Order: sequence, then C-alpha cells, then structure tokens
Amino acid sequence: MKYYILAGEASGDLHGSNLMKALQKEDVNADIRFWGGDLMQAVGGTLVKHYKERAFMGFIEVITNLTKIFKLISYCKEDIQNFNPDVIVFIDNSGFNLRIAKWAKEHNFKTNYYISPQVWASRAGRVKAIKRDIDAMYVILPFVKPFYEKYDYKVNFVGHPLIDAISNRELIEDSKFREAHKLTDKPIIALLPGSRKQEIKKMLSVMLSLVEDFKDYQFVIAGAPSQEFSFYEEFIKTDNVKFISNKTYDLLSVSNAALVTSGTATLETALFKVPQVVCYKGSAISYHIAKRIITLKFISLVNLVMDREVVTELIQNDFNKRRLKLELKKILMPEKRVKMFEDYYELEKALGGKGASQKTAKLIYTSLN
Repeated sequence: MKYYILAGEASGDLHGSNLMKALQKEDVNADIRFWGGDLMQAVGGTLVKHYKERAFMGFIEVITNLTKIFKLISYCKEDIQNFNPDVIVFIDNSGFNLRIAKWAKEHNFKTNYYISPQVWASRAGRVKAIKRDIDAMYVILPFVKPFYEKYDYKVNFVGHPLIDAISNRELIEDSKFREAHKLTDKPIIALLPGSRKQEIKKMLSVMLSLVEDFKDYQFVIAGAPSQEFSFYEEFIKTDNVKFISNKTYDLLSVSNAALVTSGTATLETALFKVPQVVCYKGSAISYHIAKRIITLKFISLVNLVMDREVVTELIQNDFNKRRLKLELKKILMPEKRVKMFEDYYELEKALGGKGASQKTAKLIYTSLN
C-alpha cells in the first residue's frame, strides 16, 4: 500500500518514525512518502519536507508567515495528487493538517489521524470538521476518547507512544554519560526550554537565573535537534551550566530534577520519573488570545491526564525567578519527591501501557484491506 504521512515538530517526527516502523511490519511492501524529520527519514521512505521549514509558534508568528504557509499547503496538495496514496495519515499539527484533510476528503482520499488535534483544549467546534474529514481517529490520551464521544464521534484509544519510545531506548550508565559530556559528580537539574527559538528565548534566561542559588547542583540544558549550540551560547554565563544537544532522554535518565517548558516534554519527564516544575511564557498578545479560547484548568499533560495537580505549573507572570526558585526547592525535598514518584506511576498506568504504534499501524493496515 501507499502511505502519505504528515508530521510536524520533533515529537511528530518521533511518533511518525515509530508508526512507520510498525507499518513496515504490517505491510512489508509499504511505500511511504512523508513530511517529517530526521527520525522518520532514518526509517526509510521519501522525505518531502522537513518540519524545520514550517516551525511557526504562536498567533503572531503564524500571521507573519502566512504567505509561506499557504505555499506549503498548495505544494502538499499537489504532491499528494501526484503520489495518489491509499491512505493519508495525519499526525498532530492541526493548523496545517486539518486544512489538508478537508481538501483530501473532497478529493476522495482515505484520511486517518494519529494523535488528535487538541480540540479538547480549545475551539471544540473543530470536531464537526474532524467528523466530516477524518475517516478514522487514533488518540493517545485517555480523556480524549470520552471527549469525542460527547460529539457522537467514535475514536480508538491506542495508548501513548512515548511509553514505547522510552522503554525501547538503550540504557545508559550514569558515570559513562557524565564522562562523555564532561559533567561533574553533582546531581543534575535538567533544563528543557523547548525547541523553537521564540520559546527558548523566553524560558531559558529565567531558568538559568537560579544557577547561583543552587551551587550544589549542576544545570544541564537539553538542546533541541533543530537548534545550534551557538544560539544557546549567549545564555550561558557560568561553568556550572552545561549544554547537551539531542540527548534529552539520556539526560533525563540521570537527572535529579527538571525545569520543563509545557508540551510533550512534561510527559516525557514524568515517564522518566524526574520531579519537575512546568513553565510557560508566551508573547503578551498570544497569551491573552490563548487565555480566551483555552478551556482547560491545566496546561501540562501530566495534570490533564491525572485530572489534578501533580506538577506545579508556572504560567506567564508566575514564571519568574522568585516562584521558580521556591518550586525547585520543593521538588528537591524528599517528601515532595516521594509523592511525585507515586503519582508518576499512576500516570503511566492511565496512559494504557505499551504498543501504541503497533496497534495504530494494524488498525490502519486492516482498514485498507
């Protein structure tokens, strides 16, 4: 069969790569053409566009790049028609993917969606378009299935692919990791400031403002694969801060605590059982727009899945040195850490166990036969 997969951002690339591996097991003759990243490219198939070419964040950033976005949409439609796939598989990235899905359905292409758009967070009215344009939806968060059921739309809960991605990784020894990256024996506080330049600029300087207050620890920045060290270098002012690029999972596996920008990384940090403080700060305009359309009481996936506060969220004006210092001190205390570990184990159970990619691939392939 011929599969056309559309993924954006680093997380979409990760989950897309694992889905591609699973599809190749189900369909040994799978012909896969995709928009994604390095991980998907390593699996095989044909890369059309890299996600770095369309990494726009926030309302203002999207508006200022509309011409480029519309050109990409047009190119995508043309490329799909030329390839003529048996199925198009969309992965997250709703702003781009839902536009393509509407067109694809009108042109009688089979449409599947893996990892639902966050309609459960804002603009629930998009469910009507999803029901119209998507033949099958595979969701990875347990609360999303009952959300869709309220709108009489049956979806498949397949579990969270991060569980597989983390459990399948090669284990690394603490001492070897430290030696390889010239780290000291001090316990590590990991800094995960995001993957886009706009968010890194807003997050990292505040995170690093704590370095002198926690001299018994070493701070290590998890560099995003999409950014060069030269970009981070301007923020590093002391020897007690190290930078490691594209090794986030290895870093989390040896970390004592973490300061994490809201997003998929909060869930990854929890699955590695690392106590964390969740942080978020957007542009003033983007934040106030988002505040009016987002209907959730939490922003981190950890708290959303558990439906209660497991990790502290410091959002916008609350994300400042004073609050961050206070919350970091808390998660370094034994009692708080034990409670967070217990909550993390409960979270992992709620996410449905292993096999998300395999379940999804089997459902997709079966639907084509």
